[in-house]
Amino acid sequence: MASRAPLDRIVTGSGPGLVLIHGTGADAASNWGPLIDAVSDRYTVVAPNLPGAGATAVDPAPIELDELADRVVTTARAAGLERFHLAGHSVGAAIATAVAARHPEAVTSLALHAGWVRTTAREAFMFDLWTRLLRTDRALLARHLILTAMGPGLLDALDEAGFAELVGGFTAMLDERVLGQIELDARIDLRDAVGRVTAPALVVASADDRIIPTHHQRELAAAIEGAEYLEVPGGHGLPFEDPARFFAIITEYVDGRRARAGAGAA
Repeated sequence: MASRAPLDRIVTGSGPGLVLIHGTGADAASNWGPLIDAVSDRYTVVAPNLPGAGATAVDPAPIELDELADRVVTTARAAGLERFHLAGHSVGAAIATAVAARHPEAVTSLALHAGWVRTTAREAFMFDLWTRLLRTDRALLARHLILTAMGPGLLDALDEAGFAELVGGFTAMLDERVLGQIELDARIDLRDAVGRVTAPALVVASADDRIIPTHHQRELAAAIEGAEYLEVPGGHGLPFEDPARFFAIITEYVDGRRARAGAGAA
């Protein structure tokens, strides 16, 4: 049976809560480090590590999205947060959507990058390829991810040494502990959940995303009542290829929602 204990997490800062959920194969620090540093002076930041990341153990059973969403809330509450702004990247966006649907009382606002409502046959085929490559040769998976996750602005600027450096970094990040996350990617289905999201939401799409193409983000935004949609240049790996742009978008949105909430209270 999968654990329902709090996840390993980064907890820092003070102020209103901000929970950050990372994407497949990353961890809290690699996905969100610069943002955590930038906002910990005004937010209590909780950044959990998903099963197989950081010190969070691999679940012995397949990861269930709803149970993982509940663990995120348990993790936030263990850090003293009853309500919080919530942001997620990639599968982290899918998990964040599930959190907002299951725990509307806990979520102040929602920022989703590269999320999707339902895994289609195309994405399932791709995630199966990730699994096969990870079990065969991590460096091959790293090369594949670089070419599909990064946008043309970065790829066209890299020289041979730059590609080699990226391959080394991606290869070091990948190991079989994330197989459960990839398996979850292949089973995402939020069709019954998105209509229950009541928090103000921003859905961000990267125009050159070849892992979760922009039509998925448009579908997600359309399914969440009142959601804002923003499309920006870059690839699926925007937090890594252009962190300044990505974190500025998230920070501006969360700060804006915080200001509106404060004005409403006044």
